[in-house]
Amino acid sequence: MSTNADLPVADDTSEDFLPEASFDKHHFAARPERLRPQARRRNLKASEALAPPPFEPDGRNPAYVRWLVDQSMLGDARTLGRQLAGHHMMWQNPFARPDPRAAVRQASVWFAAYPLSMVTASGRTFLGALGDDALWAAFERIGIDAIHTGPVKLAGGISGWEHTPSVDGHFDRISMGIDSLFGTEDEFRAMCATATRHHGTVIDDIVPGHTGKGADFRLAEVNYHDYPGIYHMVDIPEEAWPLLPEVPAGRDSVNLSAEAERALAEAGYIIGALQRVIFYEPGVKETNWSATPVIHDWRGVPRRWVYLHYFKDGQPSINWLDPTFAGMRLVMGDALHSLLDLGSGGLRLDANGFLGVEKRMENPAWSEGHPLSQAANQLIGSMVRKVGGFTFQEFNLGMEDIRNTGAVGPDLSYDFVTRPAYQFALVTGDTEFLRLALRESLALGIDQASLVHALQNHDELTYELVHFASNHRDDPYTLGGVQYTGATLAEHVRSVMRDRMTGEAAPYNATFVQNGIACTTASVIAASLGLKDLSAITDADIRRIRDAHLLLCMYNAWQPGVFALSGWDLVGALPLERRAVKALIGDGDTRWIERGGYDLTDANPAAKASAAGMPIARALYGSLPAQLEKDSSFVGRLAEILRVRRRNGIATGLLIDVPDVPQPGMLVLVNQLETGVTQVTALNFTGAKVTGRVQSAALPQGRVFDLSTRRKVDTLDKLGGFNVELPAFGGLAMVVREPRPES
Repeated sequence: MSTNADLPVADDTSEDFLPEASFDKHHFAARPERLRPQARRRNLKASEALAPPPFEPDGRNPAYVRWLVDQSMLGDARTLGRQLAGHHMMWQNPFARPDPRAAVRQASVWFAAYPLSMVTASGRTFLGALGDDALWAAFERIGIDAIHTGPVKLAGGISGWEHTPSVDGHFDRISMGIDSLFGTEDEFRAMCATATRHHGTVIDDIVPGHTGKGADFRLAEVNYHDYPGIYHMVDIPEEAWPLLPEVPAGRDSVNLSAEAERALAEAGYIIGALQRVIFYEPGVKETNWSATPVIHDWRGVPRRWVYLHYFKDGQPSINWLDPTFAGMRLVMGDALHSLLDLGSGGLRLDANGFLGVEKRMENPAWSEGHPLSQAANQLIGSMVRKVGGFTFQEFNLGMEDIRNTGAVGPDLSYDFVTRPAYQFALVTGDTEFLRLALRESLALGIDQASLVHALQNHDELTYELVHFASNHRDDPYTLGGVQYTGATLAEHVRSVMRDRMTGEAAPYNATFVQNGIACTTASVIAASLGLKDLSAITDADIRRIRDAHLLLCMYNAWQPGVFALSGWDLVGALPLERRAVKALIGDGDTRWIERGGYDLTDANPAAKASAAGMPIARALYGSLPAQLEKDSSFVGRLAEILRVRRRNGIATGLLIDVPDVPQPGMLVLVNQLETGVTQVTALNFTGAKVTGRVQSAALPQGRVFDLSTRRKVDTLDKLGGFNVELPAFGGLAMVVREPRPES
């Protein structure tokens, strides 16, 4: 048997260095066709890339190991890094400190696409459709200046010689190559070029927390070179195998029970239980650790591994502090490929809050808010800024963790601070909890301009409220005159939302494990309006849903930071019936009911499903072309909301006060604009007209003007306040003009 000692790692000397190229401080303008991973499998369909040769897929087979190396992301990362090493263009941009306002100026209003759900014209790919000039022209009219593509690179796993499908909506990446389901690399580059012509930006994804079970994981299992260093993998010695569960036939791993996790921890092999089990499901995922069957490594040694996965078992976690630093190299290579080869301007960091784990004397192990996560995020954010891009994090932890990571790492953070709180305000008609959350963030030093304030995305309505439920579980809070601890407050909010948004009250929504509720923005609103049967919605109901939807747009857009919305928002999509996605939700992942197909441009009106097979969701508002013909449509009115935002520089302002309000359904935000002008947003979260007083010590004396009509609203009185009248689900964006000094 061969020792495989002569097996090649990826050749890191065969690629030329980057050529000379022009650049400016906002864009690293290297010619993308010269900065590219080895062109060995680009945009091939799985059946073409992974055709099974006539030999055994075994770690002892040199041909199989060589084939895996050829598929690996770490191999691509080595090639990319070698092309950039020592090049003078790597030193042209500041990178040490996050700059949220620079990112907001570059991309202020985002369309969050979802590749599996967008309907395209027959024969046209997802990326081809996103690069369409007509779509970008419509986005310009609305005020959208960025697209977040969602994950479009090959995901899933490899079993033997075969590609296996994604287990988590393409967030289990196994390649730097574009999945042919979504298009080609050339189409991605063309999309970026179209965005530039329309003064826009494309935002891609990297996943620094985990990969799928692709070539890199399979090479780690066979203990090949640096590959085990990518993951939190522990080689369990044979004498300890009795502590491991048997792996059922046909499976490549099995989740550890709590008892097995504890036994392995007590024996000193793993660090044991972590602070929580994400995606907890009895009998499916009871711990964050899984064990492999017996695997022969590339030298013929039988091994069994235990590996960490914060998410599903097909998403092994990356180790950011292994001596080989293989995981870091893989992630950095993926980021540079997206930015410098494909041409994106920014990157989302998915699952970036779970990059450090550490054993503690007491249980559980330290796995959230760990300093290593901050250090790793600083490295990623710095590398991206170094080549002229920006990053944002989808980081559902406590507010201090969001603040601390944002101070050194990503430029922007997803707004897990107030997203569930504004939905709670809508469902209850009371903004007290929303005001509490906003004030908590102000007190802790979170800059609202550093947040991505979003409507629906591909995930559930996440209402874990980690800040209150975990980090401040014993701290006292008052809501509705009742005293709570942080933990009981979080459970109260969750309980109210479950009762009013799922079950008999709204059977079209669904709980998603312990994380939240699967729903669309339109179905959140339908539940808040007491609508139990979506098939019986009337035209009057649709108008009320539209008005409340626009209220949520005002909340997210008329405050500092990024405003993001999805295709489901733009067309007013409702959830799918469960039977339409029965196979997808069979494992308990109810989020598929909210991911119905949507057709933004009437690209294929007769389609019953997206190209990826997602059934078409019912759309209350219609396509963009139809809506843009009517100023009163959802999109027509959204365009005016965004004009007010853009014209007055609200996005780069500073939230300075969240004052008390005279009506429970009112919300008032006081912002300081970069021009020094005081801006006031007043909103009504109820379905009835309200009149109330705006009172804040942060308001200067002067006259108050409506930014939409530019007409005078009132003049501040001697007590420092003024009165407003707000229609049902209505809002006003205003400024206070101080009187001119007498000459």
